[in-house]
Amino acid sequence: MPARTVLDGPEIQRALTRIAHEILERTKGGSDITLLGIPSRGVPLARRLAERLERVEGGAVPCGSLDITMYRDDLRLAPARALGRTEIPPEGVDGRLVVLVDDVLFSGRTVRAALDALNDIGRPRAVQLAILVDRGHRELPVRADYVGKNLPTSLRETVTVQLAESDGADAVLLGPAKPRPGEEEG
Repeated sequence: MPARTVLDGPEIQRALTRIAHEILERTKGGSDITLLGIPSRGVPLARRLAERLERVEGGAVPCGSLDITMYRDDLRLAPARALGRTEIPPEGVDGRLVVLVDDVLFSGRTVRAALDALNDIGRPRAVQLAILVDRGHRELPVRADYVGKNLPTSLRETVTVQLAESDGADAVLLGPAKPRPGEEEG
């Protein structure tokens, strides 16, 4: 069964615009916000959100990236991963409202790793989470503050986010899960 598109480019743009407005509404203008994208696709999403926030509020919104590779709890189980970049804006994170941005929320383990990584960098006033797609199946008590689309899925399905910055076009695809090593397809 081939993957099917559940969000196309314009729908992704509308979801990001809505999330930006929700952030501004909930933070009363967002004067002390720092956006940190989780590599890989959370980084361009954070930049897009920063652009939207800047357009509405008229001021620059600090935006960076937070690599979580060394904080993952599956390092010994998975093949080696390339390290991403952590780029903290000059304003830092201490005393600020940090909004972590990622593409898909699934088990919650990536968010846990991001919180650990953030703890090593500084002490934000508060941390919130913005997600393009929440597919459910949480293994940890993690909830997104801002969600582009709730997409109920089966564990036999996979969600793939494609972004113009890395994939040439914007789309969210829902397809069959790839079999794990040692599992038979069927």
